[in-house]
Parts: sequence; C-alpha cells; structure tokens
Amino acid sequence: MHELGIAANIIEIAINSIPADLNNRSVEKINLKLGKLSSVVAESLKFCFETLIPGTRLEGAELSIEEVPVTAKCKKCNFKWIVFEPVFICKKCESGFIDIISGRELDISSIEIADN
Repeated sequence: MHELGIAANIIEIAINSIPADLNNRSVEKINLKLGKLSSVVAESLKFCFETLIPGTRLEGAELSIEEVPVTAKCKKCNFKWIVFEPVFICKKCESGFIDIISGRELDISSIEIADN
C-alpha cells in the first residue's frame, strides 16, 4: 500500500508549508488533485491520512480530493477528449498517436489554515 507513504509525504509538505508567522495555527483542509492514472486509490489515501494525522498540527484536518480525468489529445488531428475506457486511440480519426495531457496528477493545490 504505497498510499501510506504518499499520505506521510502530504502531511510533511503541509506542515513545512505553514508560514512561520502562522506557526500557532492548525490546518483545516488540504486540497489535492489526483489523476485517474496516478495509481493512487483515493479512499486508501484518505484512510492513511486520517490514520497518520493524530498528534500532528494537521489533527482534525480534512483531505479533500478532486479527481482529475484522463484527457488525451491527438497528435495527428489535434482532437481533444476525456478518456473513459482503456482504449487510447483518437475518437475522431482513430490515430494511435496521442498525448496524455491530464490524469497523472498528484498535486497539493492548496492548504487551508484556521483563522484562530
């Protein structure tokens, strides 16, 4: 379960990202973008995150995950589409020469800190 290591890294990044002048405040929410091709199971990641945060500055924080669909673009005809099935050919011209332009993300998009 590599989600445990990913959750630990998210926690470390979030804690280290809190500005020094806000050091006494807690984190309320971490917003994450997670691509469908990232090989990360969102529910497992949330479970691991919730297991690791007690006793840290993130205790009680929510991990909000936005799933990013797989988007492809044909190199031949420039058609762009969202991929729903495991067939990576152009929907328009049936070319196999495509670029995957989204769906691999594993990014912290923002960290919300309490106002207290």
